[in-house]
Amino acid sequence: MNDWKVFLGKGPQHDGLLNLPDAPPWRFAGQLKRLERPADLDLEREAARAEPFLPTDGMILAVNAALYLRRPLLLTGKPGTGKSTLISKVAHELRLGPVLRWPITSRSTVRSGVYEYDAVGRLQASKQEDPPVEQFLTLGPLGTSLMAQSWPRPLLIDEIDKSDLDFANDLLNVIEEGDYEIPELRRLGKSVATVRDSFGKPVEIREGRIRCGQFPFVVMTSNAEREFPPPFLRRCVRLGIAQPTPEQLSAILNSHLTQFSAKLSSEEAKKEINLLIKKFEEGRDIATDQLLNAVFLTVALRDEEARSFSETELDELRKNLFRELSGSSM
Repeated sequence: MNDWKVFLGKGPQHDGLLNLPDAPPWRFAGQLKRLERPADLDLEREAARAEPFLPTDGMILAVNAALYLRRPLLLTGKPGTGKSTLISKVAHELRLGPVLRWPITSRSTVRSGVYEYDAVGRLQASKQEDPPVEQFLTLGPLGTSLMAQSWPRPLLIDEIDKSDLDFANDLLNVIEEGDYEIPELRRLGKSVATVRDSFGKPVEIREGRIRCGQFPFVVMTSNAEREFPPPFLRRCVRLGIAQPTPEQLSAILNSHLTQFSAKLSSEEAKKEINLLIKKFEEGRDIATDQLLNAVFLTVALRDEEARSFSETELDELRKNLFRELSGSSM
């Protein structure tokens, strides 16, 4: 019996996305039927991030639900739990190409994610000539992802809870329709305008509107610092990511520190790692990458001949590396 899942989370690249059925009839009616991967995609850009990452069963199920439904995936959890790395795993395995990354701040707007227009630059240039508007307009990560016509692009909207209160609602229409008007191009009255995307590649925009042919695979991350309006939440596939179990932490360490596997398999190293894992679990607000830092620096790199540490140095380093995120910076 064939597995329904398109994303398997096991690492090797494959063309399973070609088996994805059409979008639900109530969802994203403008989507083109045919999937065809562009020949110029960089399929190895995300490999370094993707290969050591171990998605949980819950992550794999949520990713597949988002792919089938053409809905954004909203990941909520503490820093360092892999929220922003999961998309690299999906992009690499399914050959989606490089991830478009959009880090959100309190000043972020949907428009800035779609495009940036350098009005001042054009005004200065117009003193000597009459340059075309298109030369001063660049698509942002959201706009670039929406330009996909035959193959979905991966888009990370990182730390969306840092946005202002109107951001989520402003994003709703774009999420629902995959459509956005650019007034600066619409006013030109041109049937086709050529601008640059986030990667500097020329793309053609017709009638001043971006109309998405394939809905991007969107991952939005949140540190649970605020709540979102129900209309926004119901348009997302949601997953809360818990802190890893000790067994999962051991697997994460082994995956990221493969080149040190022989050294870390000694009884002394295992004992030290278990103590660090226990210390990690006792912390109230410590990220997984802090554990990785501690094991890498104070266990994997230790060498009595080439790189030795005193016990005092080890204690001080580990204390420093395990500082809680919500505590004092002193």
